[in-house]
Amino acid sequence: MSGSPATSIRVEPGGPLRGELTVPSDKSISHRAAILAAMSEEPVRIRNYLDARDTNSTLNALRGVGAVIEMGPDEVTIRGTGLRAVGEVQDAIDVGNSGTLMRLLPGWLAGQPGGAAWTIDGDESIRRRPVDRIADPLRRMGARIDTHAGRLPPFTVHGSELTAIDYSAPVPSAQVKSCVLLAGLLASGSTRVSEPSPSRDHTERMLLRAGVPIEREGSAVRIACTDELQLETIEVPGDLSSAAFWITAGVLIRGSRLVIHGVGVNWTRTGFLRIAHRMGAIVLADLEPEGSPLSPDEPVSELDVSAAPLVGTTVEAEEVPLAIDDLPLIALLGCYAEGETVVRGARELRLKESDRISGVVDGLRALGGDIEATEDGFAIRGGGGLRGGTLDARDDHRLAMLGAVAGLASREGVEVIGMEAAAVSYPLFLDDLGTVA
Repeated sequence: MSGSPATSIRVEPGGPLRGELTVPSDKSISHRAAILAAMSEEPVRIRNYLDARDTNSTLNALRGVGAVIEMGPDEVTIRGTGLRAVGEVQDAIDVGNSGTLMRLLPGWLAGQPGGAAWTIDGDESIRRRPVDRIADPLRRMGARIDTHAGRLPPFTVHGSELTAIDYSAPVPSAQVKSCVLLAGLLASGSTRVSEPSPSRDHTERMLLRAGVPIEREGSAVRIACTDELQLETIEVPGDLSSAAFWITAGVLIRGSRLVIHGVGVNWTRTGFLRIAHRMGAIVLADLEPEGSPLSPDEPVSELDVSAAPLVGTTVEAEEVPLAIDDLPLIALLGCYAEGETVVRGARELRLKESDRISGVVDGLRALGGDIEATEDGFAIRGGGGLRGGTLDARDDHRLAMLGAVAGLASREGVEVIGMEAAAVSYPLFLDDLGTVA
C-alpha cells in the first residue's frame, strides 16, 4: 500500500443507522490461530479465519517456513511443521504491515535448533516500529537477534538453545507477552511473564486449548517447555475492534439501532465497551465478567446498539491495554460528550501503524474537534461535535474508518484521504456502511 496513490472518499452526514451486521473475524485471534496451527504436528482447521491484508501476510509467512495451507470456502486448514522443524528461507520473511506477526513469529523462530537464521522485514510502516521490546527478553533467554540501527527492522533471528526466564514487562503488551510465551514452549525450564496490568489473553487461551500447561496468577503467566501442540479446530469470533466503529456510529447518530452478530467478548478485549458504557453508551450484550479465570474458549455475544447522550470520562493507564486499538473512537465519542474526556497512559499509540496520538488529534481537530495531544494521550473538550472537513488516514486502517464514522456523525461530511487502508483489517467496511446508512 505504501507508495501507491491514496484513495479519497467523502462520507456525508447520515440519518439513523438501522440494520444487522456481521463484522470481520477477529484479527488478533486469526494471527495466533495460524501461528499455533503451524507449530502443531497434526493438521488444524481454522473456521472463520480473517481474509484481510494483515492476516494474509501471516499465511504467506508460514508457507515460507514450511507450513502447507489449504484455503476452503469457510475454513483454512494448516498442516504445520511441528514445534522444532521450521524451514529455512533464502529471502526475508515479509510481514507486510502486521506488527502482530512481526512480534509473535520471532518467539517461535528463536528457539529452533541447528543455528538457522531468518530475516524479518515489512513495509515502510513496519520499518519504523521498534522491536527492542521483544529482542530484549529473547536475548535474555539466549537468543541471538541482529536489528537494524540497534532496534528496528529488518532484523535477523538466529535459532538457539533457549533457557526459561522470569520476565517483568515494563509496560503491558499482549504481543510482547505472546512472543515470550511462544519462546517459552521451546526453552528449558518454566518461563514466567508478568505485566503491570492485564493485557489480551488470546494466546494463553489458545495454548491452554492446545494442551499446554499454563497458569495465570493476576497479571502473571507461567508456561513450561512443551513437546507438541494438540489443536484440531479453532473457531474465530467476530472482531470487537471492528464492531467498535459501528458501536460508535450507532451511539452518536440519533435514532439509530444496530444489531451486531457473533462478536468476541473476551473480558481482556472489552475495555472499550466498559469505557463507552461509563460515558452513557447503550450497548446490550452478554459480556464475560471482568477478571474471569483463564479459559480455553472465546466467549461470543450479540451486541444491540442504540443512540444515547454522552458524558466525558477519564481513561487511566491501567485501562489502556484492554482498549488500546479502540482509543481513537473514545476520542471521537468525547467530541460529542458533555464535559472533558481525557486518555492517559497511552504512549503505545505512538508506536502503531502511525503515530495514532498525532493522527487522531490532527484528524479530529481538522474536523472541528476541540482536542489536544499530551505526551501519552489526548484531552477533548466535548459537546460541540464535529463540523466536518478532511481527514488524512496516514496509511492507518483505524484512522481511515474513524474518518468515515466521523463523517456520518458530522454536520457537513468528511473526506477521508487513504480509505484503502481499511483493507488491512476490514476489507468490506464501505460495503457494510452502505447496508446500514
